[in-house]
Amino acid sequence: MQTSYEVRTYSNYIGGKWVDTKGGTIEGKNPASGELVTKAAKSTADDVAFAVEEARKAFDSGAWSSKRPSERAKFLRDISELIRRDIDGLTLLLTLENGKPLADAKGELLNAANVLEYYASAARHIVGRVPRYSGTDISLVVHEPVGVCGLIVPWNSPISLLSWKLGPALAAGCTVVIKPSSHTSGITMELVKLISTIEGLPAGVVNAVTGPGDSAGAELVKSAKVDKVSFTGSTETGKRVMEMASVNLKKINLECGGKSANIIFDDANTEAALRGAIWSIFRSAGQSCNAGSRLLVQETIYGPFMRRYLQAASAIKVGNGADPATEMGPIISEGQLKRVLGYIQSGVEEGARLSLGGRRLIDGDYAKGFFVQPTVFEEVERSMKIFREEIFGPVLCVLPFRDEEDAISIANDTNFGLAGDIWSKSLTRIMKVAQGTRTGTLWVNRHLNPGPEVPFGGYKQSGLGRETGMEGLMEFLQTKHISLQLNEPSERVRR
Repeated sequence: MQTSYEVRTYSNYIGGKWVDTKGGTIEGKNPASGELVTKAAKSTADDVAFAVEEARKAFDSGAWSSKRPSERAKFLRDISELIRRDIDGLTLLLTLENGKPLADAKGELLNAANVLEYYASAARHIVGRVPRYSGTDISLVVHEPVGVCGLIVPWNSPISLLSWKLGPALAAGCTVVIKPSSHTSGITMELVKLISTIEGLPAGVVNAVTGPGDSAGAELVKSAKVDKVSFTGSTETGKRVMEMASVNLKKINLECGGKSANIIFDDANTEAALRGAIWSIFRSAGQSCNAGSRLLVQETIYGPFMRRYLQAASAIKVGNGADPATEMGPIISEGQLKRVLGYIQSGVEEGARLSLGGRRLIDGDYAKGFFVQPTVFEEVERSMKIFREEIFGPVLCVLPFRDEEDAISIANDTNFGLAGDIWSKSLTRIMKVAQGTRTGTLWVNRHLNPGPEVPFGGYKQSGLGRETGMEGLMEFLQTKHISLQLNEPSERVRR
């Protein structure tokens, strides 16, 4: 596969047309090399308002929501097929713009195609119910599209996470305005370009504007003509989204931060647990909301397990994602690099033992990018910042635990509750810990979901609502009750 890419420039896509902006451009650079990859529009408030207006007109006209579910399903299948058709070019662009290894980028794109196929099927299974009171007194409970939806997508898995929002929104009959991260505008707009080629899509159903979150994103959230916002990003930004959306009480989904616990019991399959514990934190250089950033190892196996863990982690190949040998790529930006290094320094200063890594890689080609060694801290106290706060980098905290109760206590000692892992052969032990742990997802003897059929979302400050599964579809629907009296009542209607 080629490792170079011609710089491409993207306009906004609004009302079925490519539209320039007067706001200037933003640049997407390869975090592994600093090379310019893409240019995109730095949208103004007027650009966002125009996109929302076009989405509003398209929704209010019924041009999309009134289509048969089979027609909406076909469109989603078409997007999926285009992703698969252009997988090589999309994979390279995602790697160059985001930094993740080629294999991970391709897997993300195939996951997105799979999600869109799932929602193509789900579009045909939006059903209500009919509670019947008597022969002439009937109630209908129906589900209708919520309206215009702002989809705000992060940089760490930009296409996969967009599919989690775009799939159910279009399946439900909503219209959308997409706002990608400034770091990954190019790959998002490349997908939008594919969408724009599909025949039969009414103008204004899919719109996309690029630009910084504090301007373009904020305008989208605050707009009174937007009925719902689906946001994925940090908890702090999610709180601001929630505050801005409260002005007109629009519906919101928030998929925010995490500090997931990866719990290894002494009866676990050691090889499987070792692999899972390695890649749950170092995949995507730890830049994942569901990263297993707190490793809990039962004290009866702590020593031998950690010796093998450190040996395996030290062998991870860090490098440019476009190199097929690379297993872990760079941090997304200089700002995020400084944040990660700051947490590492904090861990050292607070007294945790730095068992592996802890440095920025600067030798040779590493100097061109934002690379951090896989980093492992032991002797971590629960009061430390590295235990309590989301780092969003390849930094792991390791703690021993005694038994199930102790593991549950440590796992729950966080403001987050997004995901977690349990590794054990005992069903009794698994269920005790799973039921006691306050997280939205628990993977048992595995890491990550097998498919889009199941919901994902968090407890506590990890967010609101659910994405994927039928639960994710319901987030884009309103529920309406229609009460029918089929003939003239012979007596006064009772309330």
